[in-house]
Amino acid sequence: MTIEVVYLTGCPHAADALALVRRCVARLRLDVAIVEREGDYPSPSVRVNGRDVMGQPRAAGPACRLDVPTEARVMSALVAAAGDGAR
Repeated sequence: MTIEVVYLTGCPHAADALALVRRCVARLRLDVAIVEREGDYPSPSVRVNGRDVMGQPRAAGPACRLDVPTEARVMSALVAAAGDGAR
C-alpha cells in the first residue's frame, strides 16, 4: 500500500491532513510508510495507491483545495486498500 500526503509549500491545511492520515493508519494498525511530497499539487491531497481519497481535484496543479480530505474518506480508502491485501 502506498500512502501519500501531497501539498503546496505553506499550505495551512497540510499539517492537519498529515495528522489525520497518521491517526487513521494507527487506528487500523497498518504497518505502512506515509510519504510526504511538497510541490505543485492541489493542496492538501491524500492519495492511497495513487488515487485521491476525495476524487479528482477540480483544479490541476498548484491550488488550495476546498474539499480537504476527511476522516471518513481516508478511512474508507485505507480499508479498501487493506482489503485488497495491500498491508
